[in-house]
Amino acid sequence: MNSLDFIELEKKYGANNYKPLDVVIEKGNGIYVYDVEGKKYIDCLSAYSAVNQGHCHPKIMRAMVEQANKITLTSRAFRNNVLPLYYEKLAKLTGFEMVLPMNTGAEAVETAIKTARKWGYQKKGVETAEIIVCSENFHGRTTTIISFSTDESAKKDFGPYTEGFKIAKYGDINSMKELITKNTVAILLEPIQGEAGVKIPPVGYLKDIRKLCDENNILMILDEIQTGFGRCGKLFAFEYENIRPDVVTVGKALSGGFYPVSAVLSSKDILGVFKPGEHGSTFGGSPMAASIAMAALDVIVDENLAENSKNMGEYLLGELRKIENNKIKEVRGRGLLIAMELNEPARKYCEKLFKDYGILVKETHENTIRIAPPLIIKKDEVDIIIEGFKAVFKEE
Repeated sequence: MNSLDFIELEKKYGANNYKPLDVVIEKGNGIYVYDVEGKKYIDCLSAYSAVNQGHCHPKIMRAMVEQANKITLTSRAFRNNVLPLYYEKLAKLTGFEMVLPMNTGAEAVETAIKTARKWGYQKKGVETAEIIVCSENFHGRTTTIISFSTDESAKKDFGPYTEGFKIAKYGDINSMKELITKNTVAILLEPIQGEAGVKIPPVGYLKDIRKLCDENNILMILDEIQTGFGRCGKLFAFEYENIRPDVVTVGKALSGGFYPVSAVLSSKDILGVFKPGEHGSTFGGSPMAASIAMAALDVIVDENLAENSKNMGEYLLGELRKIENNKIKEVRGRGLLIAMELNEPARKYCEKLFKDYGILVKETHENTIRIAPPLIIKKDEVDIIIEGFKAVFKEE
């Protein structure tokens, strides 16, 4: 079967909820993927930052295979000998006291919401828990999460919506201040908005939110599912402002792309509100998930991926900004999470890059190209990306 055969088969039997580029990937290794015809591409999306360690990293692969030959799932009805080691590794690496394991990013966000509400009733004593979120947010696709989305395509015709959320303007601390009431239990936001087009808030914004939370006994919850584990040049994006959130949601690169693994990180005081039977997951915290995640974390640390992301990201960002074309509105980014915003739809540029130059990127919010290669990328490989972008925008 060739690419067209697979595309037609997908269109025939698959729900039409994505608009992928028409490349049919068969295998991957490091920063590269290959289609069914054998053509080689540089992956500049990294499965939305899930494969920060590169495709099919051998160390993570070994951990997965070894665990698969022992036991994959026990459910949380019994204990297993891998989960405690994973808890310890993740807690010590991130500096948080306690870990609550889940599977997907959306599940982690749902868990954080439940945590904040329960904390609000039990610890703060609110009457009706309220959570402040931000405009242009992206935290997942569940009915509760899309209830506070400002993206009409994600929200329309999926009501009735879950109540208890207020929306502040992202990057505007005064907008957030105005929404605080005695029932506010948490502020939930992304330190950098990935899906919105790599929107970076003003310097000091996170620090101001931290102060606001401290003054009003509110939990600061940061969604680092896409920005975490080195993507932005530090282990977490919040480290750029030298603050500590109360709760952090993590996922994606936590498994290096091998398995759905996510978690909520917080203190014993906050996550301690849960009692047995109040929340859980069949696959969350499985031996397979724990083994894979530990290997994925080791790769991030041992290969200095955060530092490489910072260095390669600064170089790539600087070179992309040198491209002169009046259709380029702005190039912005932090680490290897970069966006090129255009004055027109970006889809045709994404298609040219993949068809003519072997570079896979994807548009977000129509006019923006998101660029996020695996964090293992080397300078000569970054140069290939730069030359591809230069060539495409020289043609216009």
